[in-house]
Amino acid sequence: MTSLFPALRGATADRPALRFGDRSLTYGQLAAATGALAGRLARYDRVAVWATAELETAVAVVAALEAGVAAVPLNPKSGEKELGHILNDSRPGLLLVPPGAELPAAVGGLERVDIDVHGTGGIAPDSAAQDGDPALVVYTSGTTGPPKGAVLPRRAIATTLDALADAWQWTSDDILVHGLPLFHVHGLVLGILGPLRRGGSVRHLGRFSTDGVARELNAGASMLFGVPTMYHRIAETLAGDPELVKALGGARLLVSGSAALPVHDHERITATTGRRVIERYGMTETLMNTSVRADGVPRAGTVGVPLPGVELRLVEEDGSPITSYDGETVGEIQVRGPNLFTEYLNRPDATAAAFTADGWFRTGDMAVRDADGYVRIVGRKATDLIKSGGYKIGAGEIENALLEHPGVREAAVTGEPDPDLGERIVAWIVPEDPESPPALDELADHVAARLAPHKRPRVVHHLAALPRNDMGKIMKRALHD
Repeated sequence: MTSLFPALRGATADRPALRFGDRSLTYGQLAAATGALAGRLARYDRVAVWATAELETAVAVVAALEAGVAAVPLNPKSGEKELGHILNDSRPGLLLVPPGAELPAAVGGLERVDIDVHGTGGIAPDSAAQDGDPALVVYTSGTTGPPKGAVLPRRAIATTLDALADAWQWTSDDILVHGLPLFHVHGLVLGILGPLRRGGSVRHLGRFSTDGVARELNAGASMLFGVPTMYHRIAETLAGDPELVKALGGARLLVSGSAALPVHDHERITATTGRRVIERYGMTETLMNTSVRADGVPRAGTVGVPLPGVELRLVEEDGSPITSYDGETVGEIQVRGPNLFTEYLNRPDATAAAFTADGWFRTGDMAVRDADGYVRIVGRKATDLIKSGGYKIGAGEIENALLEHPGVREAAVTGEPDPDLGERIVAWIVPEDPESPPALDELADHVAARLAPHKRPRVVHHLAALPRNDMGKIMKRALHD
């Protein structure tokens, strides 16, 4: 198979490729560094990467892909038990590490290779890897058991990034800014491998800050990737930061993902900057499935339409497809296409359970779909679908309604057993003023007026903060714990 990164072999040696803080590599330097490292990796099936938000991680993953070897990104914040499980499950041949990094005991049994980002050597020779061969093994969050390793083939990375190039009009002229972690597909695949496949460049902030976003976008960057927590901070900061307003207003594309961006934050950013944030929808197992297109109609609260090559359908609880899309009927999203993972490593049972007999992947995400194909996610089947009074209700739309209340800073919605309704709707609120939180009746009336009476919360809990993971997603199981 040809390289996933044609620019490493093109006439672009002096073009900027990667920048992390004050450290950077051109395409020529990246080709030399990855070529030297790839030669050391070719005899392995899998290698682990200590995936810090540094230049070394990008070099290591690209070198592995150039060598035709699968990379296993490790979250440096993982606990010893989780790391031990991942390493025992994936059995990598060695561990690629930034020089000087201190490692926990859980990885002590692996051969350590320090990554030299200034390595010198020729461009890596074309590997014998095929489209269906493993490129990455990315572990899921493990909310319902030990993390599972989703095996992503080279085909999935290439087709997803090329489909996004079509949807977002993404070219080699684009400069991407982000501050996302690199052990997850959002930050690593989209945020690092995406620009490199296009022949463009990426400026990683190291750690997200609104000052960093303003600085890089005002210095010529054209795209910003973030998660809702980041865009919420941006929305909160805009009113008093003219440099940030200018930066976002001048960006070509603002993209949010990994969780739903509240409509309230969409509206605040658009009202202040004149720019709309577009959303896309994907998973570890599927990479990207849908997106609002750069040349399409932005619609706050939706994740757009299926990407080229992706088949998407909604199904009822019995698995029968929903055939008429009215923007109201809730169903589970199933997808099929070349963007999918091939298996959960060492878990044939889980792999078989994840797919239908005719090859559709069961995402576990619930959505509605408009007549023109736009998809709106309403939550996870396991935690966000509430069956109350005979209705199927998605937690996401209630959360958006709650966030429009001036007394609510953050909101999460869950269901709990109710002897009359089946389940009752529970709101978990971080109030703007902890000394004077909005009362249940006030919030219930607010939601009922915007949505429908049967969607109003019946219980409210006031919290100082909502539990979130590294990607900013609310951990709803922790709320009940």
